[in-house]
Amino acid sequence: TSAAFYFERTEEEFNWLLKEEVHAVLKQLQDVLKEASRRFSMPSPGMESQLKQENFILGSSTMDQVKGVLTLQGEALTQADINLKVAKSSQALHFQFREDKQWKLQQIQDARNHVNQALQLLSSRDDSYRFKTGAEVNKLMDAVMLQLTRARNRLTTPASMTLSELATSGLMKMFSPPMPGDVMVNFYINLSKLCLTVYQLHTLPPNTTKNFKPAGSSVLHNPGAMFELNTNRFEVSHVHKVECVVPWLNDTLVFFTISLQLCQQLKDKISVFSSFWNYRPF
Repeated sequence: TSAAFYFERTEEEFNWLLKEEVHAVLKQLQDVLKEASRRFSMPSPGMESQLKQENFILGSSTMDQVKGVLTLQGEALTQADINLKVAKSSQALHFQFREDKQWKLQQIQDARNHVNQALQLLSSRDDSYRFKTGAEVNKLMDAVMLQLTRARNRLTTPASMTLSELATSGLMKMFSPPMPGDVMVNFYINLSKLCLTVYQLHTLPPNTTKNFKPAGSSVLHNPGAMFELNTNRFEVSHVHKVECVVPWLNDTLVFFTISLQLCQQLKDKISVFSSFWNYRPF
């Protein structure tokens, strides 16, 4: 009968999807993610063993009280040169990383690891592998999408820190000359931007117990935020934030979006067949 023929056709199409099209999509996904992975580790021109170093200038308008030149090499900040015009005074401060120091941007490292885990999942199902069910394909797509979502979230969601965590972080020990006690800095990635925040602090007199309320965790603290460190109490008086787009991070975010769409499209195709399967009259 025509219904039986129709179901047979559909079964053939579904088998073709599992055998041919799934692998075509997996190949496409691998190509896109290899490009993303490559962005995280671009070699220096003519020096293949070494990662490319790029300088980014943060804060160039005359209004900015902070200017920074940051050198990024893959996931590491290998040099930071920061100039700060101290608010309400003509004083200018200048700091840079000590020669022997570099600061790992954990967000970039984690995002790269998630991309590589997604690639490993895909390479475990090469052309010779036969998918038997739609559910098996969905399971693989879900696992890949989870890694890609985590990779993207690492770049879009910088870590929240309390001010006392920031004050005692290893970052404060990176500079020469050492940071004065009333200045703190933080670096992080937000989407495709490299961000530098500088906090100026003032010490609260010991007798100001009224209204002292330590601030919780935040990516960016506002003036007026307070914290306690070694029995001293501080308040943030000024916050300066400057940022700069890192083009290759922008590329990777685009690759994540394309890859997630490819996964979802394949899942949608399979669900069309699966729902059809569930309504077979025989």
